[in-house]
Amino acid sequence: MIRVIEEEFFKNPWEEKANHPLQSWLWGEARKRMGIEILRLAEIKDEKIKNVFQLTIHPLPFFNKKIGYLPRSVFPSKEVLKFLYNFGKKNSLIFIKIEPSEEKSKIKNKKLVISSHPLFPSWTQVINLNRSESELLNSFHPKTRYNIRLAQKKGVIVREESNERGFKIFAQLYFDTCRRKKYFGHDYRYHQIIWETLKKKIAHILIAYYQNEPLAAYQIWIYKKVGYYPYGGSSEKFRNLMGSNLLMWEAIRFSKKMGAEKFDMWGSLSPDHSSSHSWAGFTRFKKGYNGQFLQMPGSFDLIIEPFFYKLYSFVFPFRELILKVKRLLNF
Repeated sequence: MIRVIEEEFFKNPWEEKANHPLQSWLWGEARKRMGIEILRLAEIKDEKIKNVFQLTIHPLPFFNKKIGYLPRSVFPSKEVLKFLYNFGKKNSLIFIKIEPSEEKSKIKNKKLVISSHPLFPSWTQVINLNRSESELLNSFHPKTRYNIRLAQKKGVIVREESNERGFKIFAQLYFDTCRRKKYFGHDYRYHQIIWETLKKKIAHILIAYYQNEPLAAYQIWIYKKVGYYPYGGSSEKFRNLMGSNLLMWEAIRFSKKMGAEKFDMWGSLSPDHSSSHSWAGFTRFKKGYNGQFLQMPGSFDLIIEPFFYKLYSFVFPFRELILKVKRLLNF
């Protein structure tokens, strides 16, 4: 049985089954504060919740339609896919993008296709934290260890500042990095709502300083014994001090102290990536911490209105081109 969850009563049972921060109850609350429609579903078997699925619903005014997004859940069963399809039919959804964190079983559904426009990277790097700090440090690439020790020797320090001041420093460095890298990320309101909703319960901020000058800031999430690195930013000043290398090491240590058994770098290219790819730099940076490359199941689209899906797929590349132009012009 599939049940729509609306009551606050279901918060604790929901959290017991949610498998990722983007499926957490608090993440849904943050998205609702942004004015985004949320659909929460519970798959119930033998009167117990087996799996939970949290979708966001996004309007497409140009088409007078909507699209759905289901990130990092378990792969939906046939019953859940059927429910989602019927929900989409009743609510003018063109398709629902599904990007699970766990492998799918052998589900055959002609309406479910591999997406040509994934939102999440299909690879990540995950570090096993069930080792001593010295074992972790010794497992890193020699260059990474050298950079960490250089930062320490030069007087770089890292502090947790999970407060309003820390968020403002983080936001400044994050948006400076977006402008510098021509990255078209989320706006300030998005990050402020995410931080205010998730702070201290899931989200924490760590900042690297040199003589009271912020060099880099990371937002680290701790959820279900896993540390995550979803957002970060750095300054152009004192880049030779390798503050980001020390900050990542301290983020790993912080996650371990908070009870995490794994540290997920959130996104990466594949192990055999091209050195010319725009993500090659941060993939190489993360690789220095010797995590295991892990491939996600992929990105799938549950097609509900085939005509509009084809039209959307035709228009999508032009949207991407406009965003690239904006990045180049630094809008």
